[in-house]
Amino acid sequence: MDIVIKLSQFLLSLSLLIILHELGHFIPAKLFKTRVEKFYLFFDVKYSLLKKKIGETEYGIGWLPLGGYVKISGMIDESMDKEQMALPPQPWEFRSKPAWQRLIIMLGGVTVNFILAFIIYIGMAFAYGETYIANSDLKDGLLIENKAMQNAGFKTGDRIISIDGEKVERFDNGINAKVVMGKHILIERNGIEQSITIPNDFVDQLSKHEKAPLVSIRMPFVIGAVAADSKNTALQPKDIVIALNGQKTKYFDEAKTVLENNKNKTINATVLRNQNEVQVPVMVSKDGKLGVQIGGLGMESLEKLGYYKISKQEFGLLESIPVGLTKGKDQLVGYGKQLKMIFSPSTGAYKQVGGFKAIFDIFPNTWSWEVFWTITALLSIMLGVMNLLPIPALDGGHVMFLLYEIVSGKKPSDKFLENAQMVGFVLLITLLLFANGNDIYKAILGK
Repeated sequence: MDIVIKLSQFLLSLSLLIILHELGHFIPAKLFKTRVEKFYLFFDVKYSLLKKKIGETEYGIGWLPLGGYVKISGMIDESMDKEQMALPPQPWEFRSKPAWQRLIIMLGGVTVNFILAFIIYIGMAFAYGETYIANSDLKDGLLIENKAMQNAGFKTGDRIISIDGEKVERFDNGINAKVVMGKHILIERNGIEQSITIPNDFVDQLSKHEKAPLVSIRMPFVIGAVAADSKNTALQPKDIVIALNGQKTKYFDEAKTVLENNKNKTINATVLRNQNEVQVPVMVSKDGKLGVQIGGLGMESLEKLGYYKISKQEFGLLESIPVGLTKGKDQLVGYGKQLKMIFSPSTGAYKQVGGFKAIFDIFPNTWSWEVFWTITALLSIMLGVMNLLPIPALDGGHVMFLLYEIVSGKKPSDKFLENAQMVGFVLLITLLLFANGNDIYKAILGK
């Protein structure tokens, strides 16, 4: 069932983005009286799953879910329809339109991608508001279990003060991305501030260790379940371990340290059970474990127990607009920085480039509209930016040649555009194979 939910979110998000992107080309083409021969979700190589012709346009769904397309008459695209291009230009064809109209048609897809992302962020600000923990309320610092972070000099208990000079006001879902993009991070450790410089190959180092959040909030040791054959059946689900062997263990990471130091011993545990402190003798295994399943607490429970103060900011419709625009702008700038890292070999970030499996894995096993729209907005920005790359066969390649035509007053020949399209297509296939090859490589290695 989990895989069905995950796949449903993946296909819904992908379909939505493809249809709206292609609609961005379709609408201005129609407005400028340019004939659109096909409008397809997914590619219809050899045959289509569904198709229907309405007017001059055939609408359909292909069987190959690698994207979608609109086929515009008189345009040199991936179809490489040389027969049509060999005929005299017709008034309804793309090549017969003024350069400024062709430019608008080509920019339509990415424009819709960016607008969609900003609309989603505005809608999410209005519907969900913003939930966060003020950075000043992280009195005991953060949990740092990521090996690459530890190698860079971070420790559990550190509190991040600023990233590249920008003060960190709150802890939320965006903090990990900011750390990845950062170069100089100011932390507070035991009341003393110190600066940590992120290694240039930090992203590459991340790929060499087990996946774990870069930073996360410290959580209490909550008993999720106790197996029937466990030696610690005196423990009960929902117990919160607050002390072990006389040492306070407010957080799970503190409890792990005490257990590691008391392997193969029976020690006393103090647990919080139904708001009462209860003493329970527990047997620690040779591996430093209690043989129980770890549970969790929601943010509301954490606040009631005094671990964190949870802040929630709600916005009216008009207030949501600047909040959503700022969120979209930050994501756009952040993705631009990621691309810069990918194209800088010394960072090793190119090793983390993923294909369709990587995108699929982003979606959770449970359905959450908030998570779904967050991922869809980010993918919309990624799709828009990637399509703007000046590679022939992408929208950015067409835009590059159109801008040259507008500035120079000279239109590249059809033969040149055909050759450029072929080179671009080969580049795209190479990138596609590289990205999905990375997915396969990581799957084989289990990373």
